[in-house]
Amino acid sequence: MNQRQRKNVLMIVVDQWRGDLLPHLGTPVLKTPTIDRLCREGVTFRNHFTTTAPCGPARASLLTGLYQMTHRAVQNTIPLDRRFTNLAHELRGLGYDPALIGYTTTTPDPRFTSANDPRFLVLGDLMDGFRSVGAFEPYKEAYFAWVRSKGFAMPQTQDDIWLPREGAAGATRAASRIPAELSDTAWFTERALTYLAGAGNRNWFLHLGYYRPHPPFIAPEPYNTMYDPADMPAPVRAASREDEARQHPLLRFYLDTTAQSGFFQGAAGSAADLSAEQVRVMRAVYYGLMTEIDDQLARVIAFLETSGQLDDTLIVLTCDHGEQLGDHHLLGKVGYFDQSYRIPMIVRDPSPAADASRGRIVGQFTEAVDTMPTILDWLGGAVPRQCDGASLLPFVRGTAPKAWRGEAHYEFDFRDIYYSKPETALGLHMDQCSLAVVQDENYKYVHFAALPPLFFDLADDPGQFVNRADDPACAARVRDYAQKMLSWRLAHADRMLTGYRATPAGLESRR
Repeated sequence: MNQRQRKNVLMIVVDQWRGDLLPHLGTPVLKTPTIDRLCREGVTFRNHFTTTAPCGPARASLLTGLYQMTHRAVQNTIPLDRRFTNLAHELRGLGYDPALIGYTTTTPDPRFTSANDPRFLVLGDLMDGFRSVGAFEPYKEAYFAWVRSKGFAMPQTQDDIWLPREGAAGATRAASRIPAELSDTAWFTERALTYLAGAGNRNWFLHLGYYRPHPPFIAPEPYNTMYDPADMPAPVRAASREDEARQHPLLRFYLDTTAQSGFFQGAAGSAADLSAEQVRVMRAVYYGLMTEIDDQLARVIAFLETSGQLDDTLIVLTCDHGEQLGDHHLLGKVGYFDQSYRIPMIVRDPSPAADASRGRIVGQFTEAVDTMPTILDWLGGAVPRQCDGASLLPFVRGTAPKAWRGEAHYEFDFRDIYYSKPETALGLHMDQCSLAVVQDENYKYVHFAALPPLFFDLADDPGQFVNRADDPACAARVRDYAQKMLSWRLAHADRMLTGYRATPAGLESRR
């Protein structure tokens, strides 16, 4: 094949990386020179949001182009209906063999698997259609085997390699037991380099998923002490847990130590129990895990460059969801605050058509459901009717679409059957445990199925501390945003009836 005819895609998906933490967007201190290069040579989307959390639902939306209200994989343990097509199946239709490193946290459709399929015993598995060349889930056997092959003495509980060498887990700068050269970040990179070296002259697609900076927030040397906690920003939060909890019943639930205990691997108690100094320590290690990813990505980009493939490869760097990181006294990805939903999105298009836009920062609201349409559009494929998102390629090539959304939308289902069961504490039926958000530059409206709404004036209250849903002065705006929410849901309701890929009866119709 002629080199100029090649079209490859490297889709880099990090885990739990906040969208406001990119040096190109003004984050001080953080060192990510490789990602900075991608920003300079591509386009960065400042207001990019995941459409749901946690990992499983977010990745279902990312890889199907569907809002959660349509795909209904609302928790990590809930199967993704196989009737929906996904990025991998669409790529196969274009002649690609989509390879995956990392994980997609998918629970398979039980109608297409054995009744005693062991994958139902774990939180996630490979999404249908991808070929694993280094999958992390469900049991991490391949990674652990690689570590053992390097002569590392594994602990009896293998996951303990991520615990600190000294002291307890939590807000600590102690190094992890696993050295940097044997970390999961290093292993994903090794698998990527092996795959790319064997790609030959064929077109390829690689989903390269990095597990970090997902908890536990414990980094290998030298990343554990690379950043000074004194240089970290202070948490954005009310003066006390009690002050914060007054905002809403759901927030009060999450601020309870017991409710949080299941979420945060390696964290000691809830974020409400962490001092500002401890939060800074945690953030310094979180930054270190980010720089570790960047150092490993440098190896991948260098290989593409020296092998002559960089100019034939679309690079997309994004994430599943964000991280509270102590803001609002919370850890993890919960509730309705921006920190859990704003994520990175960088697109480096190698084609000359994108030359005029290199280094650009796009301010329009974009969403995770736009990822699949963007990749298919770049490859010349059709975007399935099921997709709720739209291609970002016009932004990448310098012309904003004439009709584009003026706000971001995201959802959260808090029935949480695996961790903490808030429906019991809140006196709700599990089908009432949902919220949806519509947010633009000025206001943010949070609608609950069975709890009071929230309304924030983002100009006066960017930290989102004052709920004005019951303020008479805001009554008309609350009504308008509630109507926006209804119109959005109605506009996308028919996606449930389109895009079928397969059913138990064998129906095959992608659009």
